[in-house]
Order: sequence, then structure tokens, then C-alpha cells
Amino acid sequence: MMNTTETENICGLKRADFQSTIAGKETDLYILRNSEGNEVAISNYGGALVAIMVPDRNGNRANVIQGHDNINDIVNSPEPYLSTLIGRYGNRICKGRFHLHGKEYQLPINNGPNSLHGGLKGFNAKVWDALQMNDHTLVLKYVSPYGEEGFSGEMKTTVVYSFTDDNELVIEYMATTNKKTIINLTSHGFFSLAGIANPTPTIENLECEINADFYIPIDNTSIPTGEILRVEGTPFDFRKPKTVG
Repeated sequence: MMNTTETENICGLKRADFQSTIAGKETDLYILRNSEGNEVAISNYGGALVAIMVPDRNGNRANVIQGHDNINDIVNSPEPYLSTLIGRYGNRICKGRFHLHGKEYQLPINNGPNSLHGGLKGFNAKVWDALQMNDHTLVLKYVSPYGEEGFSGEMKTTVVYSFTDDNELVIEYMATTNKKTIINLTSHGFFSLAGIANPTPTIENLECEINADFYIPIDNTSIPTGEILRVEGTPFDFRKPKTVG
């Protein structure tokens, strides 16, 4: 059973601040705990992660995910995808158009000339049906009706959050449709691994190295150009046969 004693939440968040009625459905705050006493806090509005309380190398707990501390701020966030679930389709679809079995589908345009993260009101802005199975598992469900945001078919989606005793947050996605469609589900976590502070540390002094031989360039609207380039910038055609040895 979900803990309802607000003072026991080490993240400091209060259920009452996340309880509301939106589009006729109830929102709430769900706290997952593992055997180490660490916490994950989730709203069923958009499946938003609002706290992940885990220890650093010295055993000091900190919140390592960016989130809001009440439902109104989640709903009205200037960053609508802040640590939420994304669907039906994560990332950009060029000009909001795709073809499936000879038919063209037009999606809402909400990011320059493109469609982003499911359209004008994607899964990040839905109230999901929630069932907390035990202290460390939360199940969210949402049925996206036929034609929602221009997508084909009805889609039933289940997302399971599990918080392990190794401080792993596992997010599993399951979806079924009654018609062929396109789908790309994800969680849009904004992590701050140094912990949320005042001020929160920036990434300006961090370096990220990706051990890759090739990359796909994008245009000025963040759509892949279709090329595949070597890291040094020369084109490479994966369709040509390779010589081994």
C-alpha cells in the first residue's frame, strides 16, 4: 500500500500538493522506496518524475532529477516535457507527415516546421490511470483514442516503474494497437547527477566523450539529413560491401 504519511517522504514532497482533478481524472503523488530507504516520486500527470533520492559516494542523499514540487507547476511548466513520459512518438517528425500503407498522415506542427514528442498534447500532458503494486512498483496506463493528435489506430499503453534495491529505476513500456501505426515511447528525464541544489550545478565545466566512429548530422530544425559520416567528417556508405582481413 502506498505510504500516505507526508512527513516520511525524504524528498520533502507532499501528496496534497499533487492532488487535483484534471479533465475529470484525479492526479496524485506516488512514492517508491527500496530496502535502502531511497525514494522515487512520480506524478500520474504525464508520468512525471519529480524526485529521485539516492546517495552519492559519501552516502549523502540528493535529488538527481529535475522536477516540480506541485501539480500546478507541472501542468504549466515552461518546459512541458520536464522528466515526463513521451508519446505517442518521441523526437521530431519532419513537417509532421508520415506515410503508412500508401496513406499520408498529417500531425500537428509544434516545433518549428515539425511535429515534436506526440504533438500539441502528447502523453506528457495526460492523466494516467495509476496502480501502486507495492512499495517499489508503480503501474501507469493510458488509452490513446483513434486519431488522437493525428495518429492512426487506438493505442493502449502500460508503463511500469520499478525501483530496485540497487538504486536502479527501471521503466518498462508495453503498447498494443488495433491498427498499424507508428510509435516511439520514452521518458524525458532531465537528470542533474550532482543533485538539485540552489543553485543547481551547470554542465559548463563538464566534458562528454562518445566512443563512436560514425554519426548522423542534422539540419537546422534537428531533422537527420540522411547522411552517415565518419567522425572525421568524411561520408561513408554502409550499403557497399566490406572487405574483411
